[in-house]
Amino acid sequence: MIHSLRNARIATFAYFVLCGTVMGTWVVNIPAIEERVGISHATLGALLVLLGLGAFIGMQVAGRLTDRLGARVVVPATGALCSASLVLPGLSREPWTLAGALLVLGFCNGCLDVSMNAHAVQVEKAYGRPVMSAFHATFSVGGVLAAVAGAATAGAGLNPAAGMAAMGALGIVTALVSARTLLPAALTAADTDAVEEAGQAPAAKRRSAGGRIWLLAALALMVMLCEGAANDWSALHLEDVLGASASTAAFAYGTFAATMTIGRLLADRLVTRFGAMAILRYGAAAAAVGITVVALSPWMWAAFAGWALFGLGLSGCVPQLFSAAGHADPSAAGANVSRVAGLGYVGMLAGPAVIGWLTHLVALNHAFVLLTLLCAITAVAAGVLRTGSERPREAAASSN
Repeated sequence: MIHSLRNARIATFAYFVLCGTVMGTWVVNIPAIEERVGISHATLGALLVLLGLGAFIGMQVAGRLTDRLGARVVVPATGALCSASLVLPGLSREPWTLAGALLVLGFCNGCLDVSMNAHAVQVEKAYGRPVMSAFHATFSVGGVLAAVAGAATAGAGLNPAAGMAAMGALGIVTALVSARTLLPAALTAADTDAVEEAGQAPAAKRRSAGGRIWLLAALALMVMLCEGAANDWSALHLEDVLGASASTAAFAYGTFAATMTIGRLLADRLVTRFGAMAILRYGAAAAAVGITVVALSPWMWAAFAGWALFGLGLSGCVPQLFSAAGHADPSAAGANVSRVAGLGYVGMLAGPAVIGWLTHLVALNHAFVLLTLLCAITAVAAGVLRTGSERPREAAASSN
């Protein structure tokens, strides 16, 4: 049993790396595809909306399918489809074909995102201790692998379609090979009891649980809006506000991403010791301090420190929200994760646009005060994790 559970965890890591690699491969090939299709930055921005729309729809579809068919069926299928769809943008030569390719890629990515997170919740439940944050850290590892592979294929003179096809083929193999060790769809005895209790609960209690899921989704929107804003505006902040060179400014995002990854690798141990609520509350508070330093400091070294603290603070927040949604009701884990992930993804896409709109009213660094406010609200509302989200931690404590 221990051996099979360990293998299931390794397989889940593989799917998170796969998802990060697929999306990272698309990102690193954006400039070449934009030039090949012959579109402007503005047109590309409009087409990227379709990528987000497809992902949102895919998340809602996959949530229900995962609850009905089981993650063991849905995860490898969506992993293979997501990998196969990666080549479509590389083959596009017209704006309308690129639009269709991005819609399909986004849909498949959304399906994989929700189903693999639902399986991660299942693995975490079986382990009896927090393991979700480490899965999210390996998504970032996939992005790094994509960047390295993209640089290698570009150096070799391969066109985007060839490089993306190669990565897609590797992804299909990974998805199919890893499927063998995923956990079965059958619920454990403890899960069955929880489902029965949920079915016997009064309507008011079930409505309350539904309201809690939407509160988790709202917090995910705020946290991922902050993350999306950092992705697109961190380097520009150093370059435009503090006068850094382009090469120096690039390290702002690198600092943010590095501390985000490190934080997620450490977060599971911290959750085991202090609980998910503490990680969300103090992580969001630390992020609020970090982005405030970025917004107000005139010194470059302080800005780097602020972006580092911002990434470290945010790192453990989203995994706790996803985990809480998945554990709330084992019979509807996929649907609940899809709601939280879907609204969070809207925030990720909206973050850069919201900050961009605010720059018409105030300076870029002053626009970051909105992120301070969102982090502060998240810290205050972290008590939503007090109910039901501590189950892996409590199980681990009771087994010692």
